[in-house]
Amino acid sequence: MIELIPAIDVIDGKCVRLTKGDYNTKKIYNEDPLEIAKKYQDYGIRRLHLVDLDGARKGHIVNYHVLERISERTTLIIDFGGGVKQENDLKVAFESGARMVTGGSIAVKDPESFIGWVKKYGSDKIILGADVKENMIAINGWKETTDKELIPFLTDFADKGITKVISTDINHDGMLQGPAIELYQTIHKALPLLYVIASGGVGNINDIKKLQEAGVPAVIFGKALYEGKITLDELAHFS
Repeated sequence: MIELIPAIDVIDGKCVRLTKGDYNTKKIYNEDPLEIAKKYQDYGIRRLHLVDLDGARKGHIVNYHVLERISERTTLIIDFGGGVKQENDLKVAFESGARMVTGGSIAVKDPESFIGWVKKYGSDKIILGADVKENMIAINGWKETTDKELIPFLTDFADKGITKVISTDINHDGMLQGPAIELYQTIHKALPLLYVIASGGVGNINDIKKLQEAGVPAVIFGKALYEGKITLDELAHFS
């Protein structure tokens, strides 16, 4: 069964969503992310993907207090990302209640430090963030596209101990027009042992079913829930 991972993206302590990573498209869905997290838990959800969008833009963790509140008042297993660029950011995330931390930009700009985190904390706690635009890795809140191709990038880190990756096709993110299934099939074919978490584009429950049929282990989704395209009742039935 595919693992269901709702996302909460945070700006100024509020639950928001962007389209294709563009901060100018910000839409606030709830003033209190904890309220949303509790709702997910009530419907049997066990995982949460929490993203500090302020942190991603500023280069250091900003909304750690949101992480603290959710971790203290729910039993959700939280993976946290956004602004994790230094060892201190990692410590703040774990001390604030994250069970896993996702690193994207740091893996590109300072791969030695990133692999050092994997060795220190374990591959079950450090997730590689591989955000993709036209098959190239994008970083810094998706503002910068690198010269690194997706599969060689993933292969290099898999060889160094990474076992989990969150891969977002930026062109699909927030569009509600379906996930990049072919992208995830390509990753699986190249790296069958990698635990791939699909992210971006999920618009309805059928999209999740299609990802499961394609053999994708896990999926992150957010906007479809907020927009009512997927209901929590459907997720409870699906899981």
